[in-house]
Amino acid sequence: MDNSKSENILKDFYIPNYILLPESEVRNASHIPSSPVLVFINSKSGGQLGGELLCTYGALLNKNQVFDLDNEGPDKVLHQFYFNLEKLKHSGDILASEIQNRLRIIVAGGDGTANWLLGVVSDLKLAQPPPIAMVPLGTGNNLPFSFGWGKRNPGSDHQSVESFLDQVRTAREMKIDSWHITLRVRPPEEGSYDPTLELPHSLHAFQHVYPTKKPNMEGCCTFQGGFWNYFSVGMDAHVSYAFHSERKLHPEKFKNQLVNQSIYAKLACKEGLFCTSLLYPSSWNIAKLTKVRIMKKQGQWEDLPIPCSIRSIICLNLPSFSGGLNPWGMPSRKALHNRDFTPLFVDDGIIEVVGFRDAWHGLCLYVPRGHGTRLAQVSSNLVNCKTDHDSILFLGFLLVQIYIKFVPLRHHGFLFQLNKFWLSSC
Repeated sequence: MDNSKSENILKDFYIPNYILLPESEVRNASHIPSSPVLVFINSKSGGQLGGELLCTYGALLNKNQVFDLDNEGPDKVLHQFYFNLEKLKHSGDILASEIQNRLRIIVAGGDGTANWLLGVVSDLKLAQPPPIAMVPLGTGNNLPFSFGWGKRNPGSDHQSVESFLDQVRTAREMKIDSWHITLRVRPPEEGSYDPTLELPHSLHAFQHVYPTKKPNMEGCCTFQGGFWNYFSVGMDAHVSYAFHSERKLHPEKFKNQLVNQSIYAKLACKEGLFCTSLLYPSSWNIAKLTKVRIMKKQGQWEDLPIPCSIRSIICLNLPSFSGGLNPWGMPSRKALHNRDFTPLFVDDGIIEVVGFRDAWHGLCLYVPRGHGTRLAQVSSNLVNCKTDHDSILFLGFLLVQIYIKFVPLRHHGFLFQLNKFWLSSC
């Protein structure tokens, strides 16, 4: 691509300083960008790729429209940006109005980073929320893979970034379901509660939900948040938490996607996912630890039968898990008819509940038409999971209850972007 053509294309994404910085001098616009973007990059994701992408985007666009999430939170940036837009629109600025109508957001990071941005945009409750495109920099990259952005870490050179920007401009729109989750937990020991404990970004804490983190009369704490990809209970969650803890303690070990995936596999072996029947008693099976109830019809709870061998339950909202695998699979005609199952969609208000025995069971996902143990498809109020055991932990707490609920957000117009398709939450 020659330089003059490249510069003309990049003008379609450029946002001038006076739109971004409140104290900048207002100037008349000579060009209205067709796809103005704000770029948020997790510089800690993808080894060195995050830092390299910061430099490339900063060189191709206005450096003030590119943000390092390690230094600036997206909530503060977007609140200031939209405040400035409204101020300029009030004064009759045509460019500010056009940028608000055409704005897109690019987020570079893993699934946790993407969930963070989705939650922040949802919190803004905008009349016209900006779509979000995802650059896959994480380990699994289930969100970007589900919507056409791929799962491999991308190139960070000028040509790769320009190609990605062109895909952002031509992408279309889809909706995605949003799920709220409430977890009641009990501190493992008297006086061990940490009031500074917060939900990870992958479980976004919605601003209109006020978490009661102080222990109540029953000695329990309540955490409330939301998710868009999946939520798991059992041995899979145990390994994921071990991976998260190791990365937090030793970030220097996690250099790139391949290294991260190998560390995850080693942790799965270390935690005994491949030999659960030998290392763990049957009392650790999900059916022994919890009682799961679902609501298929409004107001009518029913027990969910769980095979005694199941050690992990996944509540799935996406057709991608563990780096592009689909635990729900494609139900056969017999399953569609006899069990009233449907294929998995991200915008149908239904979440799929799948069970796994161990890591060997998970390997069936690599086989054509392979899938986990399909337990249920439910909408609206989803799972009411109770346990009196001390074996299931959440952030070091003893899990007492999980309650997951579908939240329709169609009227909020919460959108996010994907390659070849667009996405918005519903």
